Amino acid sequence: MKLNLVVICIDTFRADLGGSGGQFHFVKTPNVDRLRRESVSFTRCFGEGEPTIPVRRCLFTGVRSFPWRFETANEGLQPAGSGWHPIPHEQDTLAERLHDAGYLTGLVGDTYHMFKPTMNFTRGFLSWQFIRGQENDPCRSGPYERIDLSTHVPEGEASPAQHPTVAQYLLNALDRRGEEDWQAAQVFRAAARWLEDNRRNAPFFLWVDSFSPHELWDPPRHYADAYCPPKPGVKDIIYPQVFRGDFSRMSPDEIERCKALYFGFVAFVDRWVGHLLAAMDALRLWDDTLLVFLSDHGTEVMDKGQFGKAADRLYPFNTRLNWFIRHPSGPRGKTCDAWVQNHDLLPTLLSLLGVEHPPLDGQDVWPVITGDPVRDHVITGWGPHACVRDADRAVHLNVTRPDYERAARVFDLQDDPDETRDVAPQHPEAIRQAVARLAAVTGPLPVAFRQYRQRAQGRTMRSFAPIRFGK
Repeated sequence: MKLNLVVICIDTFRADLGGSGGQFHFVKTPNVDRLRRESVSFTRCFGEGEPTIPVRRCLFTGVRSFPWRFETANEGLQPAGSGWHPIPHEQDTLAERLHDAGYLTGLVGDTYHMFKPTMNFTRGFLSWQFIRGQENDPCRSGPYERIDLSTHVPEGEASPAQHPTVAQYLLNALDRRGEEDWQAAQVFRAAARWLEDNRRNAPFFLWVDSFSPHELWDPPRHYADAYCPPKPGVKDIIYPQVFRGDFSRMSPDEIERCKALYFGFVAFVDRWVGHLLAAMDALRLWDDTLLVFLSDHGTEVMDKGQFGKAADRLYPFNTRLNWFIRHPSGPRGKTCDAWVQNHDLLPTLLSLLGVEHPPLDGQDVWPVITGDPVRDHVITGWGPHACVRDADRAVHLNVTRPDYERAARVFDLQDDPDETRDVAPQHPEAIRQAVARLAAVTGPLPVAFRQYRQRAQGRTMRSFAPIRFGK
C-alpha cells in the first residue's frame, strides 16, 4: 500500500513556540504540539537559502537555492532579490515526481509569491487553489476612502504613499466579517475540503501553504488580547516595518502590543491547523498518510532590539525551521538533533514513499533518527550573507566582500548560545574553517553571484502609491 502525503508549510512560524520548550513556550499552540508529540521532530533544522521563495523552491526540488547561481528571468516580479525567481525548467518538482508515480496531487495556499504570473510553483499539481489577499497581493485597488491607515502607522504618516503595503493589505481585507474570512482559515478549510473530495483517490499528495503568521500581524483581536490587552491610545502596529528599522520610535506599550499581535496570530493559525487535523481524524487518514509540518523561517520579536528579519541577521530566531514527520508506523514523540536542512525534505519524502530519484543536493535523513548524521554543520545563505553553524560556533560572513574574513563575526555557542558576543579575534581558525566549508558550496570567496537583472522595478502598489499619493 502506498502512503498518502500531506505537507503543511507555515510561513514565519518560529521554532521556539509553544510546546517546543523554547523562549516563547507560553504561546498557545495545542494543535502543532499534538503533531510534535506524534512525530519525529528535527531540532537542528536550518534553512539553506532564505527567505520565502528560495526556501520553497528548495523544498520542491531538493536542489540548493544558495548559492544564488541561476539567471532565471523574473521580469515584473517584486521582490526580486537574490534567489527570488521561478523553479528552473530543468529541475523536477516533488509534485511532478509524485504525479509520475501515480499520485493525485493538490496545492492549497495563500502564499501569494508562489502564484505570481512570473512564477511556476504550480507545476505538477493536478489542482491548485490560490486564496487571495495576503500582504501585497494585488487583490484590490480601491476604494481608498474606506481604509484608515492612521491606527496602524506612526503619527502623521497615514498616506498610501508612505505605507503602500499597509494600504494594499487593508484594501484586501475590506470585506472580511468573521474569523472564517481570514486567509489562514480559508486555507485550512479548503485543504480539509480537498481531503474530503479526494479521500478515495489514494494515493494522493496535498501541499498546504499558509502565509500567516507572516506580517501583517492582524489576527482576530481576541487572539492578541490574550497576550497583551489593548490600551487606550496604543496603536496596533500590524506591520512593524512601518518604523523602517528605527524601533526607538515605538513606545514600550506599542512594542508589547506588537509582540502580542504576532503571538496571537500564531495561536490563530494553530487553531486552523486544528481544523485540518480534525478532518484527518474524521476521515481516518492517520493509518495510511504521512504528514509533514514545516516552516520556512522565523522572525525577530525584539530578541535583539528589532522586529522582522534581515539578510545580515542569520540568528536561529530567523533561520531555524520546524520540521516534524508523522509516520503511521511511528516513532512517536521523538526528537532528533542531527543537522538537517530544507533541501533534505524531498529526498527524505521520496524515500519514505518508495519513489526512486537521481542524486540530489539534499539527503534522506530518516535513517539519522536511529543512526549516523549526514553532516556536522549547516550553511544558511541570505542575500550576500551566509552563516556556517556547527555545535561549537556560528560564523557570520558577507561572502561578497573582499574583506570577508576581517569582517566575519564568530559566536561561541557553548558559552554564548544567544550569539551576543562576537569573539572573532580569539578564533581565527573558526573563520578559516567556515570559509573552507563555504567554498565547498559556493566556490572560492569572495563570490560574485549571478542574477537576472530586470529592466525596471516591478509595478505594484509600492511603485504606484508614491506616484498617485506622493507630494
